[in-house]
Amino acid sequence: MPSLKSGDMRTGDVARRTGYSVQQVRNLERDGVLPPATRTATGYRIYGEIHLQSALAYRALAAGAGPTEAKKIVRAVHRYPASQVALALLDAAHARLHAERTELRLAKEAAQSITSEPIDDIRASDTMSISELAVALDVRPSTLRHWDAEGLVVPDRDPVRGTRRYGPTQVRDARIVHQLRSAGYRIAPLRALMPELRCTRRSSDVASALAARDASIAARSQALLDGAAALSAVLSLAAASAPHRAS
Repeated sequence: MPSLKSGDMRTGDVARRTGYSVQQVRNLERDGVLPPATRTATGYRIYGEIHLQSALAYRALAAGAGPTEAKKIVRAVHRYPASQVALALLDAAHARLHAERTELRLAKEAAQSITSEPIDDIRASDTMSISELAVALDVRPSTLRHWDAEGLVVPDRDPVRGTRRYGPTQVRDARIVHQLRSAGYRIAPLRALMPELRCTRRSSDVASALAARDASIAARSQALLDGAAALSAVLSLAAASAPHRAS
């Protein structure tokens, strides 16, 4: 039976102190994020400090690593209180965030260099075929077709033959995508980024988009830090209650 160190709490008490609704608290217990609550003779749930800290840990970890990973981490504390399973999962979440931060740094460097090239005096004759652009970028034509299908670099079409033709604007799109892909930028974020770049073509807009991602990473990193503090309390409470569960 879990220890109820800070006094008995009802479902509404936990909900108020965590920012969840009453139903969400019940759902967290159902999903194993909170250990089973004790019940009064009339069937009311009684929660303790371990439930409160588990909910707080989950809330912060969900903001930092996503709800699926957060559930795995907090459930691991309750299932394996004496092991390092939860800590290993938390380490993995930090490692993924660190990898994202490294990708972002490389993307910033790549974007800074590639977007410094202005496109002026665009002429209809300044076009390239898919084969020519593939050679210029040292990628396969199939890569350019994939970028076209994903909406990253959308070429014009020859009105007669229907073949892809890349003008200076699309060539610049392709160079940006190529640099950012080489820096580890994934397709999904690029789908959101490229339409913004097409609107103004200014390097400041690239910097703003990357700065928004930087802020997101910082917020998730802080959330993981907050979650780790609550998780530490859960680990202590779970370890203290383990003899009670075993007896």
